Amino acid sequence: MAIVIDLQNDAGCADVPALPEFERWVTAALQASHAQLEQTICVVDEARSRDLNHRFRAKDTATNVLAFPADNDFLDYDCLGDLVICAPLVATEARQQGKPVDAHWAHLVVHGMLHLQGFDHQADAQATRMETLEVEILDTLGYTNPYNA
Repeated sequence: MAIVIDLQNDAGCADVPALPEFERWVTAALQASHAQLEQTICVVDEARSRDLNHRFRAKDTATNVLAFPADNDFLDYDCLGDLVICAPLVATEARQQGKPVDAHWAHLVVHGMLHLQGFDHQADAQATRMETLEVEILDTLGYTNPYNA
């Protein structure tokens, strides 16, 4: 399987994890095999996160991760969509929750990747299934349950 991560650091943050970490997290979160996958992850600041969250979800606040699923039959490779992660919120939330920043990055990438694959948490049963998958995936990566923080 060939996975290509297009990591865009639009926020210009120096403390963004290295590309191999994103590759590891994305690979672990995949629920189906892909011959070739191109995944875009865009790191943004709070202003950009707020703008996107307002424009696409009608919520006038920054958010930690946004998932934009792809719907394109014209590509000759798999593209699940785009993830947008707000770097300042990752650091703030990790500090508030008393967890390592890299563990929170991993959780948000896994969470977003599951959204791109059709998982959701709007209903209780969906939330339970998605959270269970997140915990299982993060465990394989060596991270503790993010919901016990």
